[in-house]
Amino acid sequence: MKRRTFKALRADRAEHHHNVYVVLLAPAAGRLAAVRAANPNRRRGKPCVYVGMSGLTPEERFTNHKQGIKAAAVVQRYGIRLLPELYAHLNPMPYEAAAQMEKDLAEDLRREGYTVTGGH
Repeated sequence: MKRRTFKALRADRAEHHHNVYVVLLAPAAGRLAAVRAANPNRRRGKPCVYVGMSGLTPEERFTNHKQGIKAAAVVQRYGIRLLPELYAHLNPMPYEAAAQMEKDLAEDLRREGYTVTGGH
């Protein structure tokens, strides 16, 4: 049986450090023309959210958005808080999986009636 060294363990973990995240946006974000156009089937009562992906933790990335560091303008201006109940079970993952999951999660939330921005 081959032993796994600490270096090998670190390499595996480094490969799975990307995260998807969902930010609750203020209702005013849902009134933006571009956001409304991208969500023709949105439902009243469902919140407006931003879906993103990052190599940082969701908390670090949200802080960066709010501070204007590589920020999505909609999150910087309208971001309220993270919604970990929508994404925590998915993280962490490799880059390729996170890139695809960002798109899939955005589409799933749209199908459920959320007003979604981001999720490229």
